[in-house]
Amino acid sequence: MERDAADRLLAAALTYPGAHEDHPWGDTVVKVDGKIFVFVDLSADETLRLTVKLPDRAAQVLQDHAFTSPTGYGLGKWGWVSCAIPRDLQVDESMLREWIDLSYRSIAKKRRVKELEASTPQRTG
Repeated sequence: MERDAADRLLAAALTYPGAHEDHPWGDTVVKVDGKIFVFVDLSADETLRLTVKLPDRAAQVLQDHAFTSPTGYGLGKWGWVSCAIPRDLQVDESMLREWIDLSYRSIAKKRRVKELEASTPQRTG
């Protein structure tokens, strides 16, 4: 994946109600109501790194996609999935957007999710 893809994914995450960019630990994250729902970065070797919370789909995603792994620091047991997508690997960006959407919905307060659904009822990422 390339810088443009990382920028598009970050921009997509920032469209969610209450979402804002932050940089704890030097990482680029998007938060809602003080909680991280996505980490997104492009490393020096142009590997796209994306981390999302997929509590109901983590096991399937980990099984289906070799570029995924359970997130470290014990977060994997709570459904957090980390992706390391090399520049030369073609990955469906809409799938990654869907994962960001699912992560937002798992982290955001119910009122935020209602706000999201009211503003864009057909949104899937």
